[in-house]
Amino acid sequence: MSAINILEQLDNFLLYLKTQNYSNETIYNYERDLRQFEIFLEDEKINFHKISKQTILLFKAYLISRDRKLPFKGLTAIRKLESGSINRCLSSLRNYLRFMIEMDHKVPISPDAVKLVKTDKKHPQVAELPDLVKLIESPEKFEKDELVGLRNRAMLEVLMATGMRISELVSLNKSQLDGTGRLFIRGKGKKERFVYLTDRATHQLELYLGKRKDSVPAMFAPLRGRNAGKSIRRVSTNYLQEKIKQYREKLHSLRHGFATYLAENGANPAAIQVLLGHESLDTTTRYVHASDKFAEETHHKFHPVK
Repeated sequence: MSAINILEQLDNFLLYLKTQNYSNETIYNYERDLRQFEIFLEDEKINFHKISKQTILLFKAYLISRDRKLPFKGLTAIRKLESGSINRCLSSLRNYLRFMIEMDHKVPISPDAVKLVKTDKKHPQVAELPDLVKLIESPEKFEKDELVGLRNRAMLEVLMATGMRISELVSLNKSQLDGTGRLFIRGKGKKERFVYLTDRATHQLELYLGKRKDSVPAMFAPLRGRNAGKSIRRVSTNYLQEKIKQYREKLHSLRHGFATYLAENGANPAAIQVLLGHESLDTTTRYVHASDKFAEETHHKFHPVK
């Protein structure tokens, strides 16, 4: 039994994902997860059409073992998968089974029979607001080049003001700043939304752009070679991520901080979901949680029995 042919509709499933405008990265992840399932079936000498709930249980055990083979590489894993990665594999299998049903193929087990594993809910730790402010203001202190300091501070100010992704930030053009205090951006999955600047972020952007002496469309342009060639040169996501690490060794996500502080000041989670560009409110709630301190204050403030 060849692993290549165990999931007979895999190629068609991947083609289906492509027609649904899934990103190449997402399609790759689906294929990797399902190839992992193929390897498991091949190792256990289990025919796909004979799988059962017991098979799924064995597959879960296989995923957390260090004896599993890695898809595409043929190597043995050196560490077990965490619950989130296991659930991604199981979700991929679920969706494959649903696709087969939709295409009128027989399936050996219901997609709903593929149960996800329990995950530990870990709340990311958020830096205190004064620490975030220090981080945001730090580029002008640490950068020797004045324009670099202004640019990097402006980038951090916009991240904190809007909660946008770094990839969305570096894709901005100067033309998107029209004096309205909001930016219309295209985010993950090509979904479009408005994000809103604070007065502080607007001020820092104006300071930075006022010092720029070029006609490059990019809102955040690299200093070196920004006038070279016809292509638009931009600050890269890697550059900003590395700079943030330099400014503060133990950085807590600005995006998460943005969501948390909005929540702790009474913002509606649904509104935060729109601002962050999340498809699901469940995703937002993983970012937005009340700190212990805020929960205690809320309890004392609103509990009817004082």
